[in-house]
Amino acid sequence: MFIETQSTPNPATLKFLPGREVSPSGVHDFRDAEAAQGSPLAQALFANEGVRGVFLGPDFIAITKDEAHEWPHLKPVLLGAIMDHFQSGAPVLGGGDGAAAEEEQYEGETAEIVEQIKELIDTRVRPAVARDGGDIVFQRFDVDTGLVYLHMRGACAGCPSSTMTLKHGIENLLKHYVPEVSAVEAAL
Repeated sequence: MFIETQSTPNPATLKFLPGREVSPSGVHDFRDAEAAQGSPLAQALFANEGVRGVFLGPDFIAITKDEAHEWPHLKPVLLGAIMDHFQSGAPVLGGGDGAAAEEEQYEGETAEIVEQIKELIDTRVRPAVARDGGDIVFQRFDVDTGLVYLHMRGACAGCPSSTMTLKHGIENLLKHYVPEVSAVEAAL
């Protein structure tokens, strides 16, 4: 099995491409070992000292390390863990990966605005950030202020250039197509 690696704009995150499907049912972001209980693959990766986050994409794994560890020492261990997992035949996700967060409901014209925002994010933003090992998801829209709150995951979470991406890329895109949007903020 050959696993390709790619750097991301976030120097603490490396993208691993095993050449096969990783998470066809959607993306999964694990910020710590406790959250990874629903994924045998994520558990195997968190078992290695220095792993701070695991993001499972459709065909990639983005792993974030802590500051105390360097990629030249951590990368071979993680490659081995990924290879062992896929060769074992174990599932990437176990049964039940947690309940989905309840989404805020919008009505009337606001619902139409939110659908337009979500469509732009899904079609124009998410594919671009997935190439860098991350994901950006709509969290909520404040109709009174025009603020759109987005949740950054994977390589995007904690990336030094994420603020620039939000402000100069996504905010400009949304403001251009959706005049009701005044600004974009990262959801906490």
